[in-house]
Amino acid sequence: MRDNTPQDAEARRAVQPVICYPVETLPQPDMAPYESARSGLRKTDEVLVAPRDAATFSVPAGHFFRISSVEGPQVGDLNLWNATDLNERFYSGKTRALHGTHITSGQQMWSSFPYLRPMATITRDTLDWYGIDAFGGSVHDVIGTRCDPYTHHLLKGGHYHHCCHSNLTRALAAHLEVPLSEAEPYVHDVLNVFMCTGFTRDTGQYFMKASPVRPGDYLEFFAEIDVLGALSACPGGDCSAEHSSDVARCYPLLVEVFAPETEVIKARATNPVNGYDRTHGP
Repeated sequence: MRDNTPQDAEARRAVQPVICYPVETLPQPDMAPYESARSGLRKTDEVLVAPRDAATFSVPAGHFFRISSVEGPQVGDLNLWNATDLNERFYSGKTRALHGTHITSGQQMWSSFPYLRPMATITRDTLDWYGIDAFGGSVHDVIGTRCDPYTHHLLKGGHYHHCCHSNLTRALAAHLEVPLSEAEPYVHDVLNVFMCTGFTRDTGQYFMKASPVRPGDYLEFFAEIDVLGALSACPGGDCSAEHSSDVARCYPLLVEVFAPETEVIKARATNPVNGYDRTHGP
């Protein structure tokens, strides 16, 4: 194999990186009102998501919702849509660009173009202690897409019907009362709740490892707009070995919705779309 390494290869590699999206001017949520509102929460709804399945839930603007581990270590794939316009959906790529590969308390889930506004703010994360481990892994990633039957077939053959993409599609179709083919285009890249992931140092490949989540752990959000959510309890369980499997030990996930009593936090729910002037097009 021909060696085409240039003489200045090391100098090129040594060039210092530049952050693509400096976020010093990114509006930061004031967490104090959220924390104050948490003292008077009243549960209004709950959904238990069965293992290897998905369920939808609705959260009015100004309410909190919480995803909890209840029986054993389990990861979940989360989709969010504007409850009145499914074309506005969670934009994992832009969220990653603004906040990094994994998100936690004080960071937000941003929506797709042309809206680009916070859909939900993370208010509590019981796994925020984990940080970044020696392998480069962390929790709650916005880098993985979602396990799906198409990639599974490409790599392993067969027809597996409990991938998170499949589960989310069925749940959304049932909620909308439409055929699977009509619901599927709305299913999008996810927030991998509780999943511990990163990139290998040598090959740059996406990896997963056993999630540190345990019963009682939760990730809590404040809905900045009216949202429709769908959560899949991944068929990989804690994703310690594989993520499309009928043999991995899987557990349910609990979704709870809470109404605050504090009027201040409710007033913050009026969240306008991105102010970019589209007069001359995108």
